Amino acid sequence: MEQLAVLGAGAWGTTVASLAASNTSAILWARRPELADRINSDHENPAYLPGVGLPEKLKSTSDIGEALDGAGAILVGVPSHCHRSVMESARRFIPSSTPVISLAKGIEVAGGLRMSQVIAEVLEGHNPERIGALSGPNLSAEIMKGHPAATVVALPDPEAARRVQSLLSTPLFRVYAGTDVVGVEVAGSVKNVIAIAAGAAMGLGFGMNTVAALITRGLAEMTRLGVALGGEILTFGGLAGVGDLMATCAGPLSRNHQVGRRLGEGQGINQIMANMTSVAEGVKTTRAVLDLAARYEVEMPITEAVGRIIYEGETVEQAMASLLDRTPKPETHGMTYGA
Repeated sequence: MEQLAVLGAGAWGTTVASLAASNTSAILWARRPELADRINSDHENPAYLPGVGLPEKLKSTSDIGEALDGAGAILVGVPSHCHRSVMESARRFIPSSTPVISLAKGIEVAGGLRMSQVIAEVLEGHNPERIGALSGPNLSAEIMKGHPAATVVALPDPEAARRVQSLLSTPLFRVYAGTDVVGVEVAGSVKNVIAIAAGAAMGLGFGMNTVAALITRGLAEMTRLGVALGGEILTFGGLAGVGDLMATCAGPLSRNHQVGRRLGEGQGINQIMANMTSVAEGVKTTRAVLDLAARYEVEMPITEAVGRIIYEGETVEQAMASLLDRTPKPETHGMTYGA
C-alpha cells in the first residue's frame, strides 16, 4: 500500500491525513513530539481538533525523516510562513520524482512567492511537474463531522494529479484534478483577504447584500491578479475560486472571517492576533498580495482597504467609505484586466 505523508498537524493537515487514512497508509508529521504522541495514543488532536476522533490507522511522528520515508506523495500543511523552513528540513528525504503538494493558502511575504514556488526553490532539481497545490471550500470542522465537501488538486503532471486524487477521495470528500497550479494558489490566497473584508462588514452590522457585493468584486480582484500571474480564468469560477470565497467569506468557522468580524466590532489587529491559537493566513498574505498587485499593475481596491485597516490603523468605517466613494464603472469591466 502506498504511503502518503502530511507535514503539519494543524486542523487542515490533520483533516487531510485523516481522509487519506481511509484509502492508504497515512502518516502525519507534528512539530511537537507530545502532540504526535497524543495522536497515536488517544487518536485525537487536542491542540487543533479537540474532541474529534481520528482514524486509528492514522499514525503520527515528530521525526520528519520517518514521516517521509517511503512516501509516494507528500502534502505540506504548515502555514505559508513556515513552508520554507519545513521544506529545508525535509528536502534530503524527498526523491525528485515524488509529488509534493501545498495545502497552505498564503503567499510568502518576503519575495511574493506562491508556496509551489517556495517548494521548487528549496527542492532544487525536483521535477517541477510534480509540485502543486490543493485548495477549495474546505472547513476542517465540517469535514471531520462528515459533511460532504469537494476540493481541487492541481499538478502540471496530470497523471500525478489523478494519483493524488485517488489517495484523498472518499465517499464524502470529492477531489477534482487539474493542472492550473497558479490559479489554484492565487485563488486560495486572495480569498483570505476578501474574507477579512466580508467579516469586517458583518462586524459593522451589515447584511448579505453588502457581503455579496464584496465577494463578487473580490472575485474580480482575485481573477485579475491570477490571470496576470499566468492562471486560467476558468479556475476562478471553480472550487478554488468562487467556491472557497463563499465558504470563507460567509462562514463563521473561517479564521479570516473571524479576524474581519472582530475588526468590524472595533478590536485592534494586535489584540485579535494575540487571542488566536491558529493562523489566519490573510493577515500576512495581504501585504504579499498588495506587493504582487503593484508589481503587475493590477488594481485591487478591496485588498488595499484591508491593508490600510491591518497595517495603517484605518478604521473599518473609513475603509468602507473609501470603497463606496469610488467612481462607478461597468459591472463587467476589469474581470481580467483594467480596474
